[in-house]
Amino acid sequence: MSKNFLTRGHGRALNRHHRIAAAGVAALGAAAIGLSAVPSNASTTTTSEAAAAPTAKVAYSTEPIKDVGADLTGPSAGTDLTVQRIEAKFEAEKEAAAKAAAEKRAAAAAAEEKAERARRAAEAASRAAERAEVKKAAPKTYGDNLDGWIRESLAIMKKHGIPGSYEGIHRNIMRESSGDPKAINLWDVNARNGIPSKGLLQVIPPTFEAYHVPGTSKNIYDPVANITAACNYAADRYGTMDNVDSAY
Repeated sequence: MSKNFLTRGHGRALNRHHRIAAAGVAALGAAAIGLSAVPSNASTTTTSEAAAAPTAKVAYSTEPIKDVGADLTGPSAGTDLTVQRIEAKFEAEKEAAAKAAAEKRAAAAAAEEKAERARRAAEAASRAAERAEVKKAAPKTYGDNLDGWIRESLAIMKKHGIPGSYEGIHRNIMRESSGDPKAINLWDVNARNGIPSKGLLQVIPPTFEAYHVPGTSKNIYDPVANITAACNYAADRYGTMDNVDSAY
């Protein structure tokens, strides 16, 4: 019989079959003890009887008690396996939840970044539109110098379809007045006739009045008005101020 048979916590209670077998073994043991306790003088009397009596055979089985060994290992091993499976499932669910949370955070961050880019683009477009409106509403300013006067005159000439280039205008101005808007010729034939040439491009008053461009000053000494009127006259007479290389 296994030494662990009656060990606490390792086996289940004996079933009915096991209890009967144990009782039989105990009875045989008691009988053996009783025979050995008979006085020696009685042994001679019973010897022949004992010898004559058939030998009693004790029945025993070599078959191991079933389920005892299984009870020692089966439930514990099964419990350990179940715990492992539960722990593995828990870890898998934990990892899946962490992955889903990370994906959710990444998606939220991407959506937020996309919204921020859209907001910045909308703000940039709004600022560009505002600048365009301001630029459209505010008239372009030019410097109060020869360069600015020529450029402003060219802008006005373009609106009225008057040909001419910066180079052609600048070249004739430098020959006629050296860039002085108050220049006046008091010695040529026009001066002798009482209509001296005046301004940057030395225009006589009748010509200035005849070729004055709307939107410019009526003052013949006004640089922009003088240039545009002179270019308007040169376009009518010579095709463009670019074709003028001497007194005109």
